[in-house]
Formats: sequence, C-alpha cells, structure tokens
Amino acid sequence: MAVHIRRVDYFYVNVRDQPGEAYKLLTVLAARRISLLAFTAVPSGEARAQLTIFPDDPQHLISEARHAALALDGPYHALLVQGDDELGTLADVHHQLYDAGVNVYAASGVADGRHGFGYLIYIRPEDFEKAAHTLGV
Repeated sequence: MAVHIRRVDYFYVNVRDQPGEAYKLLTVLAARRISLLAFTAVPSGEARAQLTIFPDDPQHLISEARHAALALDGPYHALLVQGDDELGTLADVHHQLYDAGVNVYAASGVADGRHGFGYLIYIRPEDFEKAAHTLGV
C-alpha cells in the first residue's frame, strides 16, 4: 500500500462531558448505517466534549443527521494519510508541508497492529488547498 493520502470531510457535535455521550451518538450513526473512517472525542471546555465524525460518505451523514435531528457542525476538511507502518513516513509528509510553508495545527494517528496506520491532519481552511496540492491530492 505504501502511502495513500486523501481529502476527507469531518463534522462535530459538542456534548456534555458525561458517561454515554459517545455511545449515544455512535449508536444513532450505526442505526442509520453511517460508515466511519475515523472518530475522535476530546474535551472542549468545562464539562463539555467534542465528538468528531469522519464519515465515509458525507452526503449520507448529512441526510441521515437531518432525519435523526442531529445538530452537526461542518463539514470541515482534513487529510487522511493511510499506509504501511514504516519509520519516517509521517516525518516525510510533515517535511513536504513544512517546505511548502503549511502549518499543521492538529494531527492524530494510530498504527493498526498489522503494519498499517491511519493519520488525520488538520490544516487551517486558508491553507488547506495549498496542503492538498503539496501532497498531491
């Protein structure tokens, strides 16, 4: 697989930071057959959490969110890097962005335990097209 980079859309919802909030959202998404590329949950203030959804099909999510009365914020854009888990791969991606003068303002990744990885790169909207072009997507 080497490395595959693509544009992805994401949406988020802010919830109370209490047990079960991610479960409730993920249950609704599963019941509505929303396939996810990624999901994150992070604190977003006092007693609040931000649940971020990276759908495989953004239009399907938008349609189903309306029917389920989910108040989603988005879409926003990110880059999803997937590939073989080799030393230096992420450094190479960041080096290309650095050379282009693009700032990565957030990123998150994980190895899958089978020699592959997924990595989300968040770029500010004003730099997104430059970053995508730099990485060939």
